[in-house]
Amino acid sequence: MKKGDVSGVSSQASRPNFMLFIVGVILGCCMMSVYTTFYRRQPYFANIVKLKTQANLDQLNSLAHVNISDPHGHIEVNNGNNVDPHEKLKFKQHKDLHYEDANQVAKELYDKVRVLCWIMTSPQTLDLKASNVKETWAKRCNVALFISSENNPDFPTVKIETKEGREYLWQKTRGAFQYIYENYLDKADWFLKGDDDTFIIVENLRYFLSDKNTNEPLYYGRKFKPYVKQGYMSGGAGYVLSKAAVKKLVEVAFKDSKKCRPATAVGGAEDVDIGRCLQAVGVVAGDSRDELGQDRFHPFVPEHHLIPGSVQKGFWYWKYIFYPSTEGLDCCSDNSISFHYISPQSMYLMEYLVYHMKPFGVGYYTCKHRKPDLTKSKNI
Repeated sequence: MKKGDVSGVSSQASRPNFMLFIVGVILGCCMMSVYTTFYRRQPYFANIVKLKTQANLDQLNSLAHVNISDPHGHIEVNNGNNVDPHEKLKFKQHKDLHYEDANQVAKELYDKVRVLCWIMTSPQTLDLKASNVKETWAKRCNVALFISSENNPDFPTVKIETKEGREYLWQKTRGAFQYIYENYLDKADWFLKGDDDTFIIVENLRYFLSDKNTNEPLYYGRKFKPYVKQGYMSGGAGYVLSKAAVKKLVEVAFKDSKKCRPATAVGGAEDVDIGRCLQAVGVVAGDSRDELGQDRFHPFVPEHHLIPGSVQKGFWYWKYIFYPSTEGLDCCSDNSISFHYISPQSMYLMEYLVYHMKPFGVGYYTCKHRKPDLTKSKNI
């Protein structure tokens, strides 16, 4: 470079400036992209913060489908959260000498307390949800019926002449009890209604019912207090009717439009409507709590009841429950019967935790807490 020629110097000096400009543009674009993404999803994140532990992972993934303000609402199917019906989990059965006596009691109650379980399902959720119920807890019922609006002989399902949708749940429920009355009344002692996202520990249900008289007009579940004077049972948590209650429902209530909504009625809430029908014909809404006052039927997933703060105090649940309820480990009976909003994967998790994972040699006992002897401690 000749003396006085500054073109080369200017060119060299401009290169770092140009590179800084390019880097600045790239960083600016990245920041704008992050800001735009967060801004668009701000309502989503705000809802997650608001819910905190109130929603489990499955509900968070399908947050847009959850209507937590509606006590009679249901979580819609999340297509990304299902178990392939052709890849069903199968559990191997192990002989457990420590539970031989308990198994014998369960077998005796199976014959003594006959339970018909009818499961509310639909063509849209048959493979996604009902198939998991069929592979797990429904096998322990004396009779298991899957009620739908379409006939599926391969599953099988029982067809009720109605349309699908929440506004037609009353028609499906009424049709189910009519069908059971006409075909299965003498094949069971108690008649349980459950959803295809409800998990039932059938052995605990039989144990609870073992000292009850099925010839008395009774029904049990998680009792709510609005709308019906004596209370009504949560549909999601499941409810069970005695044989006498089913007879009164069909033979008296269904035949009187003043006591029960007609079979063609649309809308409403099926659990409230059933509660009104049963009250009108003298069926008693019983108390299903255990001797410690802890509930057996639960309208949410286990963690919502177990973890304090999961269900916020302003939530509808606290206004609906008939009896006082607690949070934490004392929320639920050791002989709990049901939990609701169980995802397809969690259906198998519940199956494993309840029926397969057992601490070796452990019954009901509490370890004594031994305080350390500080007099023997040494400074190291």
